[in-house]
Amino acid sequence: MALVNTSEMFKKAYAEGYAVGAFNVNNMEIIQGITEAAAETNSPLILQVSAGARRYAKHVYLVKLVEAAMADTGLDIALHLDHGEDFEICKACIDGGFSSVMIDGSKHSFEENIAMTKQVVDYAHQFGVTVEGELGRLAGVEDDVNVSAADSSYTDPAQVEEFVSRTGVDSLAIAIGTSHGAYKFKPGTKPQLRFDILAEVERRLPGFPIVLHGASSVMQEYVAKVNQYGGSMPDAIGVPEDMLRQAAKMAVCKINIDSDLRLALTAAVREHLANHPEDFDPRQYLKPAREAIKEVVAHKMIHVLGCAGKR
Repeated sequence: MALVNTSEMFKKAYAEGYAVGAFNVNNMEIIQGITEAAAETNSPLILQVSAGARRYAKHVYLVKLVEAAMADTGLDIALHLDHGEDFEICKACIDGGFSSVMIDGSKHSFEENIAMTKQVVDYAHQFGVTVEGELGRLAGVEDDVNVSAADSSYTDPAQVEEFVSRTGVDSLAIAIGTSHGAYKFKPGTKPQLRFDILAEVERRLPGFPIVLHGASSVMQEYVAKVNQYGGSMPDAIGVPEDMLRQAAKMAVCKINIDSDLRLALTAAVREHLANHPEDFDPRQYLKPAREAIKEVVAHKMIHVLGCAGKR
C-alpha cells in the first residue's frame, strides 16, 4: 500500500479500455465509503481534493485520513489536487505529500496556459508527481469553479499536440460537453458528448490519457430522496452513464465524480433524520451516509468506469 502517481494506472486503463474513478473527498465518511468500495471491487483509485476541501478540512487532516484509509484497506491510492488555479497551490500540495496535481490554466490564453502548466510540470516531476492540465472550459458551478455557458468552450483538437509537447504534462482534461455541478442539463434536453472531438484528440495523441471533469450522472433516485425528505432540488439531469462508459473505452482514463457523492450523502442524512427526528448523534446519521457513498462508488466502478477487478 502506498501513495502512487497516476502514470501506471493510466497506462493500464488506456490499454484495457476502462477509466479510473477520481472521487472528490471532504471528510472521513466520504473517504471511508469510497475506499471500502474500491477494496471490495478490487478497483484502482484516485482520491481528489479541491481548494474548497482543503480550506474546509485542512490539508494535513485530508492527507492523514487518506493514509489511514490505505492502512485500513491495503489500497494503493493516488492523491490528487483538483483544479489547482496557480503554481503556489500546486507546489503546496506537492510539498505536502500529494502524488498528483492538476493545474487549470484553461481560463487564460493558450500561451499563458502553457507557461503555467510547464512551471508546475517542471517542479512536480522532480518529485515523481504527475500533472494534469486542461484545454477547453466546462460550464457549471462546483466549489471554486464557476464558468458560465457563454464562457465555456470545447477543446480545439488542433491545439492538443502542441500543448502536450511544450508542457510535458502527463494527462489532459478536455471539454466535450460535460458540465460541473448537479444542474447540468434541463429535463427534456438530450445531453450529448462530442465524441468526434474525443476521437480526433485520440488520433492526434495516441496512447495519451484523457480526463473528463463534470461527469456525475445526477442519479435521480437520490434527487428524489432529497426532495422527499424536505429538500427542494430543481429537476436536472446529468451525463448519461452509457456515454461515460463509451468514453472510457476510448482515450478517457480518468473520470471525475463529485456531485453524485454529495447527493447520495445528503439523501441518506435527510432520510435518517426524517425517520429518527429525536436523533442527534452524528454517528447514527453519518453511518448510512457512508454506506450510500460506498453504494454509489461501487456502482460507478462496476457499471460505468469498467475498472472493477483491474487493481
